[in-house]
Amino acid sequence: MPELFGTDGIRGIANKDLTPDFCLKLGRAAGEFLKERGDTVLIGRDTRLSGTMLEASLAAGLTSVGLNVELLGIVSTPMVAYLTNKKDVAGGAMISASHNPVPDNGVKFFDDKGYKLSEDHEITIEDLLNRELSRPTGIEVGKISKIDKDYDEEYIFQLLKNHPLDLTNYKIVLDCAFGATYKVAPRIFKDLGAEVIALNTQPKGEYINVECGSTDPELASKAVIDHKADLGFSFDGDGDRIIAIDEEGNQTNGDKIMTILASYYKEQNKLSNNILVTTVMSNLGLKLALEEKEIIVKETKVGDRYVLEEMKRSNSILGGEQSGHIINLLDNTTGDGVLTALKLMEVITSKRESLKSLASIMKELPQVLVNVKVSGKKRASNSQNVQNAKNNAEKKLGETGRVLLRPSGTEPVIRVMVEGKDRELLHQVANDITQVIKEEAGEN
Repeated sequence: MPELFGTDGIRGIANKDLTPDFCLKLGRAAGEFLKERGDTVLIGRDTRLSGTMLEASLAAGLTSVGLNVELLGIVSTPMVAYLTNKKDVAGGAMISASHNPVPDNGVKFFDDKGYKLSEDHEITIEDLLNRELSRPTGIEVGKISKIDKDYDEEYIFQLLKNHPLDLTNYKIVLDCAFGATYKVAPRIFKDLGAEVIALNTQPKGEYINVECGSTDPELASKAVIDHKADLGFSFDGDGDRIIAIDEEGNQTNGDKIMTILASYYKEQNKLSNNILVTTVMSNLGLKLALEEKEIIVKETKVGDRYVLEEMKRSNSILGGEQSGHIINLLDNTTGDGVLTALKLMEVITSKRESLKSLASIMKELPQVLVNVKVSGKKRASNSQNVQNAKNNAEKKLGETGRVLLRPSGTEPVIRVMVEGKDRELLHQVANDITQVIKEEAGEN
């Protein structure tokens, strides 16, 4: 397992954990690894204030080992993946902490095919961090250039070309979370004829994900009701996640989105091998709903990298996470919130049903998720006392319930997920486990 890389790149508080000095070293190590694939690396970033600082350091590291760098500016993570796949480049990098708070930032890398690097690749880069690497001089030093071409237009054109929808009768709320989709998402839906109520569409990194976006979709829910909209979409800071909102303001998470898309693709004979790939965090209701439609659900560890690995292994085209990170390999190599929104609109317009009606095919079992802030994540979650608390909770829940404990790969927290039929009991056992974790981690 990589030590520095989590489930979605390297993250930390910018200028404290993730410093310019470290990003310089990281750029050198990643560059040494990537340069066998080509001579240029694309770098994108979201709107965070620390983005330009880390961009400069990462670019300096890459060029110091002889690679050229093209700066894309503010773009979404799926745009970096798309462009890295389409262009003749060695790879790509996205500077973003996705849905994390404002002070955080991160770096995730893509290979020359637009796929996020595997764990083995990340381990190789971590090993290179501690080695003496090449230092070319003179004309062998890489160059940094800012892209003059507006790649937003290329990305928009491709999505519109593949989704020629008529949305003239739809009023749609879009919450761009002051993040990377601030320009692209409203433009696409307006071009398709929708009446768009756009929220948080300024590139203000000091507000990214603050009481808005996919991790806090209440704002979009209220806007849908206030504007009597047909539905809404909330994106996260880097545009790879989405939560949908139905006409009554109800939130439609990744599990329900995947259930809708998988069912529709099966009807259209597009669901490769009749498989949907998701993680162990998905609600049991997803599996029950798809079993009725004879769709195979394959589960992985939490993290879109594991979902993608299983998708490749089982030759599946659709997978994702409850958080709204949906991968559709028909159109992109990573999660893409805008793409997912268009796919949902394709189902809605084709079947002439509302989002609420479509989402009703999945009945969620009550689920409680608690994030416990700790410093020693693995030690706390693996302790005997915590495991005993988990076992006791599972006995109380019986055969219709389950407990999952998982150290986050992106934040200093342990995620406690409890699922079952009795909501009051779920809260009780979740609280019991949380207290034990805090005691073991010395957080009380």
